[in-house]
Amino acid sequence: MMEKIRINMLSQATSVDGQGVGSAYVEQVALVKENDDVFEVEVNSKRGNFDIYHMHTFNPQYVMRLNKRHINVTYVHCLPDTFDGSLKMPKPIFRLFKKYVKHAYLKADEAVVVNPIFIEPLVRLGLKRENITYIPNFVDHEKFHELSLEERNVLRDKYNIPHDKFVVMGCGQVQTRKGVKDYVECAKRNPDMVFVWAGGFSFGAITDGYKELKAIMDKPPKNVKFIGIVPRKEMNGIFNMSDVLFMPSFDELFPMSILEAVNSRKPVLLRDLELYKDILFYDKDTYAKASDVEGFCKQLSKLASDKEYYEHYQKGSEIIKNFYSKEHVKNLWREYYLRIYDKWAPVKKLKSWKKRNKKA
Repeated sequence: MMEKIRINMLSQATSVDGQGVGSAYVEQVALVKENDDVFEVEVNSKRGNFDIYHMHTFNPQYVMRLNKRHINVTYVHCLPDTFDGSLKMPKPIFRLFKKYVKHAYLKADEAVVVNPIFIEPLVRLGLKRENITYIPNFVDHEKFHELSLEERNVLRDKYNIPHDKFVVMGCGQVQTRKGVKDYVECAKRNPDMVFVWAGGFSFGAITDGYKELKAIMDKPPKNVKFIGIVPRKEMNGIFNMSDVLFMPSFDELFPMSILEAVNSRKPVLLRDLELYKDILFYDKDTYAKASDVEGFCKQLSKLASDKEYYEHYQKGSEIIKNFYSKEHVKNLWREYYLRIYDKWAPVKKLKSWKKRNKKA
């Protein structure tokens, strides 16, 4: 029997509620564990006899554990510049923080990106192109799926939303980068619709724009409901009780909320950003898009009033959903770990590599 490759997943992604990174981490670890014929996976283990250390979050205690005795992988969910508009710190501290993130990534042997658009910026940071791999996120269809009309209406009753209202859902941390102010402005211009935002201040007062956004949340327009951070196991219901997912973010990585929402066959309305084009099949017109509040309002009005237009983007959501299937991404991870093991184990002279060769 071939000796298994031992992987230690390093992460605190689930320590802060309401983060897409946490959702992606949970799904990825569960997926790799299903390949238990070749991999043995532990999470945040303090023991040192692992072949691969996979760092999901760049906490100092994890960065310190990346060394020459094993293969080091970093998951790249964000780039140093993407913290602009997310966190508010004194400029000298912010500059140091960005340098630290760069240091954490450069310390790894291999990097995995969730969006191919991040490959070039990482190369400019100093990572070698041949050591960067794109593997997309995915969503388990058993956890996120379409509910019946009756189930949807029960959920609307819970949040005091009339059954006949067109419901526009926003999702994510409440911060400037997420376009929350544009979201609320769209609500003001569409008083007949109900706008529901799931998410909160995951990072508290250091969130960029905290005071202004907190004031909006404390006194929102009558047709806006900020329902706070929702446990992930309840999010399928939130997507289903809505009619459209509207994310006016100015910058994103690979938002898990989009992949989750399309499983409920909801159309998606996004800001027209370059980063979505490859991963969401721009050429197939799978999602509605606009660049400003006026454009967003036109799209929402047409989605609410034009049945054929709405159904077109429902079909677009199905295209996205079918591509990011569990089995497809599971195979990508299996091939990835086996490939980097064969690449680095002889270089680092891992004991498990020697044992494998003897048995072979």
